[in-house]
Amino acid sequence: MTNGSWRLWADTGGTFTDCLAVDPEGRLHRAKVLSTSALRGRIAERVGPAALRLEMAWHVPRDFFRGFTFRRLPDEPSPRTATGWDPETGVLYLDGPLAGADPAGSACELRSPEEAPVLAARLVTGTPPGSPLPEIAVRLATTRGTNALLERKGAATVLFITRGFADLLRIGTQQRPELFALAIEKPEPLYREVVEVPERLAADGSVVVPLDVEALRPEAERVLAGGCACAAVALLHSFRNPRHEEDLGDFLRGLGFRHVALSAGLAPLIKLVPRAETAVVDAYLSPILEEYLSGVAGAVPRGSLHVMTSAGGLVRAGAFRAKDALLSGPAGGVVGAALSGRRSGLARVIAFDMGGTSTDVARYDGDYEYLFEHRVGDAHLVAPALAIESVAAGGGSVCSFDGIQLRVGPESAGAWPGPSCYGAGGPLTLTDVNLILGRIDPHRFEIPLDAAASERAFAALLARMEEPEGSAREAILSGLLDIADERMAEAIRDISLRRGYDPAEYALVAFGGAGGQHACAVAELLGIARIVVPRDAGLLSALGLGAAVVERFAQRQVLQPLAQVRDRLPGWLDELAEEALAAVVAEGVPSEGARVRRRLLHLRFTGQEEALAVEPRDGESPEEAFGTAYRDIYGYAPEGRAIELESIRVVASSIPEEPPLEDLPEEARAAVPISIRCSWTGGRWTDVPVFDRSGLRPGDAFEGPALVFESHSATRVGEGWHGRLDGAGNLVLTAVGF
Repeated sequence: MTNGSWRLWADTGGTFTDCLAVDPEGRLHRAKVLSTSALRGRIAERVGPAALRLEMAWHVPRDFFRGFTFRRLPDEPSPRTATGWDPETGVLYLDGPLAGADPAGSACELRSPEEAPVLAARLVTGTPPGSPLPEIAVRLATTRGTNALLERKGAATVLFITRGFADLLRIGTQQRPELFALAIEKPEPLYREVVEVPERLAADGSVVVPLDVEALRPEAERVLAGGCACAAVALLHSFRNPRHEEDLGDFLRGLGFRHVALSAGLAPLIKLVPRAETAVVDAYLSPILEEYLSGVAGAVPRGSLHVMTSAGGLVRAGAFRAKDALLSGPAGGVVGAALSGRRSGLARVIAFDMGGTSTDVARYDGDYEYLFEHRVGDAHLVAPALAIESVAAGGGSVCSFDGIQLRVGPESAGAWPGPSCYGAGGPLTLTDVNLILGRIDPHRFEIPLDAAASERAFAALLARMEEPEGSAREAILSGLLDIADERMAEAIRDISLRRGYDPAEYALVAFGGAGGQHACAVAELLGIARIVVPRDAGLLSALGLGAAVVERFAQRQVLQPLAQVRDRLPGWLDELAEEALAAVVAEGVPSEGARVRRRLLHLRFTGQEEALAVEPRDGESPEEAFGTAYRDIYGYAPEGRAIELESIRVVASSIPEEPPLEDLPEEARAAVPISIRCSWTGGRWTDVPVFDRSGLRPGDAFEGPALVFESHSATRVGEGWHGRLDGAGNLVLTAVGF
């Protein structure tokens, strides 16, 4: 790339923000920072009343840290502001002396006032705060919206709904979340207020009761004055006729509502409950995401900003909707896993993304599997998304004892305070367990790790269990790992076995900061015989952003027997193709660079609730494609039943650009370990070889048990596994005998 601009791909997760960047000369740069916009280091010594020499992994220009908040870990009573930084001596200057004892040897943190992706951009480009960043084309994925939803920290929202339906979202579908639970605790709705709208449409969209917006004025002004500046509008049968919602939306914007979400515009489909929930989520989260994206866009005025959607495509920040944000981060990992699988010659892969807070899994079989209704937390959304299953098991998952049994998660230590070994007073986590069992080298982390802190946290767990120190120590630690491994394997069963696919027929692509540590154990639980640990496994979600395409969906709900609309189907598909292509071109993609990628027919037997998405091949009828899909999933196909066309969708996208990755020839040879490390494996302490990932060459091979360390992750190769670095730079693990 020689046009003088950078390309930057940043994925903000619950614990870390991963960043890859390509400079104007085509060189790849890497950064991984805490999602609190913080960097960690260690204090080497005090060199003056308000000056400290630090040990840090970052090489940054003079005064880079000026304006950052500095604190000594785990608990600094009076945080200071950095006033200067000398990169030659590693001395940090503060606005005042630190209180307390000599800080030498203590862990420390420097926190930027800017968003984490901006901090990462400054690190890779070497641009100090206060100086303008170079021209950058930014691609961003974020869990900011997901976290706000799960933690219920969205904006105050009011729901406007057809008169008589005020309690609709409280009633919901009346499904019990836990069938045998005796005490049902229903979550409160996301909205703060609800206003009934005097209007009514018939099922065909005709007007039964005209909309009277003036009758709404006093109530709308009251809720606006009460702090509800965001409004969700969901009117009965508006998917047939959106005029009432559009008129009401114009009226509310005129009154001064900051954000108005119209259900018919967001999800023009039958079913009022999920359509209303989608509008509420969009209104509830939009201010949070707008503020976040504005903070990033303001730091890169020269360049562009695209955001990853839940469906794995890119959209301009100005056109991004909150309803499409909830799987933004995990979707980037799925795209990266598919790319890694293809580069290693594997078309069928299961993405296994184990980060600091959670694990996300998805299936890829030549193309992505989509869901058009999905649930995140307590919200039911009508929006396209990759079929991703998430489980609260990550490197930061808290390991605890509830008085009866050991537990792993769902609580996470997050970016603050982080695992106990991060030195900020955090709880015992899976990262601590792996560290105690010798599977992590504390000297290879960019964040300084305190093994003694992990031991203290584990001793506290033993005390709560009333287990004497040293008694059944390894059994308890291994048991915590087993709990996490089984929960992650169960998530993979949900997206494979329970949908009619055998995971043993797929390769497991393990990535994220912790994916490589648990990949062999999870694969063994599922009968998977091949694992791919990609190059830059700890940053693969960011790489997925680089491989993603600008993407748009066009849809039409039909709800008619297939036999009655067959002749009109080609014309409808052509109309949707034109609509989707026009939306891609509107993003700035040249028309010759846009293509139709998928044509999906959603079919079901008459009387059924759920539809199957099929893509008839050339010469194959819709009925044949549906029959094949139905048999693959359910094992049989009823004869003689009428088929209904529920809806049709067309997916258009830009033509993908492969990131600048190199393929090299392989030369078979035995890999040479750099050291030996005592690690708990196979039920015993064993001296295992340690390999430096950066020192391996294509064709290098070794046998497990072994450990492979790299900058942002570590891989544990279990007994009975063979490891080899292939020409794509991926570490391929194969079960012996496969």
